[in-house]
Amino acid sequence: MTSLVSELYSHIIQSIQKSVKDKKIGIAFSGGVDSSLLAKICVDLCYEVTLLTIGFEDSHDIIFSQEISKILGYNHKIEKMKLTNFLQVSREIKKIIKTDNLSWLENSIAFYYVSKLANRYDIKKVITANGIDELFCGYNAYRNAIKSGEAEVMELMELKLENEIKMMQAVNEVASQFGVVLIQPFLLPDFIEFAKKIPFKNKIHDSDDLLRKHIIRELALKIGVPEISSNKRKKALQYGSLIHKTLMKIR
Repeated sequence: MTSLVSELYSHIIQSIQKSVKDKKIGIAFSGGVDSSLLAKICVDLCYEVTLLTIGFEDSHDIIFSQEISKILGYNHKIEKMKLTNFLQVSREIKKIIKTDNLSWLENSIAFYYVSKLANRYDIKKVITANGIDELFCGYNAYRNAIKSGEAEVMELMELKLENEIKMMQAVNEVASQFGVVLIQPFLLPDFIEFAKKIPFKNKIHDSDDLLRKHIIRELALKIGVPEISSNKRKKALQYGSLIHKTLMKIR
């Protein structure tokens, strides 16, 4: 493990331990590199972990998370969403978060079902990997930004971080309906400050880089996250769960 990867590993551990005091936790889990890395580290730190996955029947996240959880051997619970009450849920959530922002609505719907699932198993704290895509150039938009140089990438990163922090505050209002608190170790100020200092070459190579988040993937492989997860390109939660597609249909 290179010194930079080792340093990243240490900062993630510190951030988790600082933000997560309960031993019994849930992890919002899609099977992708971000949530798998988070799950592996939490288990290694001796937290009592339950993986929580939501999505419509036959969605990518349901299928892929089952595959990865079997390899990891962790406790895994699934909530298969149904169309029958989806419209009503989305309307209720829109009233809570008070915005027409589609991404906020889709994420709030997703974490509504994650929190509902957590509540069923008496899990009060759910840890999420939000912040990794923002800090490690996970979004496709970073490919366009890198064409204009690192200053453009940093400007985009600041905007995305600001949005993500505000969005997760709104999402936590939704989670509170089930007595659940969502925790984002990667959005703690100390971790953000450290992650920003990591050279961009360790995150994104150029405008043709379809994989990105390279140092995250390297760390994941080093600590035993399955290669099929570590090196996989994966859609965001609202797409992998089919929430976005369903919301577009019923609209």
